[in-house]
Amino acid sequence: MKVVVQRVLESSVKVEGKIVGKIDSGYMLLVSFTYGDDMDKINYMIKKILNLRIFNDDNGVMNKSILDVHGSILSISQFTLYADTSKGNRPSYVKALKSEDAKILYDNFNKQLSQFIKVETGVFGGDMKVSLVNDGPVTIIIEK
Repeated sequence: MKVVVQRVLESSVKVEGKIVGKIDSGYMLLVSFTYGDDMDKINYMIKKILNLRIFNDDNGVMNKSILDVHGSILSISQFTLYADTSKGNRPSYVKALKSEDAKILYDNFNKQLSQFIKVETGVFGGDMKVSLVNDGPVTIIIEK
């Protein structure tokens, strides 16, 4: 499982011209799954994401979590995080989990995460247009 965490001032996702998910301050997540991913990895990632201290405290030091600042999450499925570009110029996606299996894990990830924090999502497998204002910019990649 791989997640790109971007600290944002705002973020939204459109499908067919309509906003399907939108947040103010928080994280925009790009989420991808590979073979062998399971609920244990999802639970690890959720704990890591919720406790990641990348928001500024009163002294301007990244010392607060998303829970501390009462932020929200926009979660976007992104199978291309598992692209392999080691051969040629056309990426291979053989490391990305098959769509039907990835959707189950993605739905479980968002369901579990939403027990702790407000979560908006895009449309799994949809042609999405994602907008964000990256704050910092701060971008962290987490893989388990």
